[in-house]
Amino acid sequence: MKKFKLALVGRPNVGKSALFNRLCGARISIVDDEEGTTRDRIYGKADFFGRPIDVIDTGGIAANPDIPFQEGIQRQAEVAIEEADTIVMVVDGQVGVTPADENVAQFLLRSNKPVCLAVNKVDDYNQKENAYDFYRLGIEKVLPISATHGFQIAELLEMAFEGFTFDKEDDYIDDGSIKVAIVGRPNVGKSTLLNHLLSEERSVVSPIAGTTRDAIDAHVTIEGTKLTLIDTAGIRRKRAQHDAVEKFAEIRTERAIERADICVLILDAKEGMTTHDKRIASMIEQAGKACILIFNKWDLVEGYRMEHCLKSLRYDTAFLAHCPALFISAITGRNVSKIIKEIVDVRKYQEMRISTGQLNKFVEKAIQTYHPPMIQGKRLRIYYMAHVETQPPTFVLFVNYPKLMLETYKRYLVSQFREVYKFTGNPLQFVLRDRKREARFKASEAVSHKK
Repeated sequence: MKKFKLALVGRPNVGKSALFNRLCGARISIVDDEEGTTRDRIYGKADFFGRPIDVIDTGGIAANPDIPFQEGIQRQAEVAIEEADTIVMVVDGQVGVTPADENVAQFLLRSNKPVCLAVNKVDDYNQKENAYDFYRLGIEKVLPISATHGFQIAELLEMAFEGFTFDKEDDYIDDGSIKVAIVGRPNVGKSTLLNHLLSEERSVVSPIAGTTRDAIDAHVTIEGTKLTLIDTAGIRRKRAQHDAVEKFAEIRTERAIERADICVLILDAKEGMTTHDKRIASMIEQAGKACILIFNKWDLVEGYRMEHCLKSLRYDTAFLAHCPALFISAITGRNVSKIIKEIVDVRKYQEMRISTGQLNKFVEKAIQTYHPPMIQGKRLRIYYMAHVETQPPTFVLFVNYPKLMLETYKRYLVSQFREVYKFTGNPLQFVLRDRKREARFKASEAVSHKK
């Protein structure tokens, strides 16, 4: 399930980290009166009336070049704004509106993200008039708060997520297990595999295609790994859906894919990768889910080597090249134990986060190896790259002109990226952003600083 992200942004020393710690219920960010204490993006988890949200603390955006690492701090803040669903701009209610506040507000309003203004250091209702002057920043939603005393924090969250649609609370129950959806065409052995992993008759197994009608969750710990295994009804081709029950089964399967962390796509080794299997794989890819390919019934295959089958698979379905593949027999248990190791490995990459510094070194080396082509007298420039999301792994590249990024060069970058960082089993998303917005922001800051 998608968790919404809230970013805390503002100039230095207005109480962003104190608010971050208050929302997360723990002292995660360092709180100090010195400007520039927070430099990198810091992530935490908070509760919004029973629903988990992610909170991002950022360094203070300022025009003062004397603050150490200010350019890097601003970049980290820009990345946080990019990946956030909603933004809270924090200001100091005791100091009032400053030119730096005005610059930050203008930048946030240009981001086209929902923004509300938290006027911090207002300890009670008697001081709430301190917030009135901040309306001139142009942000409609303004609320006086006190991060230190917890004043109107719940109201701030309500304001920040006003108009957002959350999934049902039941969908957010998280026991820390890896959610694994077992998907595939009917009668490829999904339920048999589930029963083997559970060592019990948890699902009804039958040679009749379509025995399983609904998604079934099974909680199990295997080799120290907590898993929630989701067995699903097989997805038939559209023309083979004879009744409403089968159509409903497909919808349930699609929902199982959506709420899974990793999808295990079961294929019939006797038939290989069919056109319908490719459609299911595309559903997994489009949902941004990690995928492991399982060729079941390998015990029934004769005269064909695994290496040849795998080579044929990689040739026919290049978009699945990042997915690990196993050849098993759910009936005999052959190679079934290897599935858990693959799940753990894929999950490790799914949760991995790469620093902006590492990514910038990668971009520099990739460009030195193969320069972007010149197009109509212009050449693509990649200013920096940032990791903004983990499921699926999503990276933003800030460039001069996004239209100069040819699809061939993008594929080259993805290929080079996988050689360095792997991300086995996980689809990668490279998103381009025009850096001219940043240039305009820096220019306005420079003018303000000269004043």
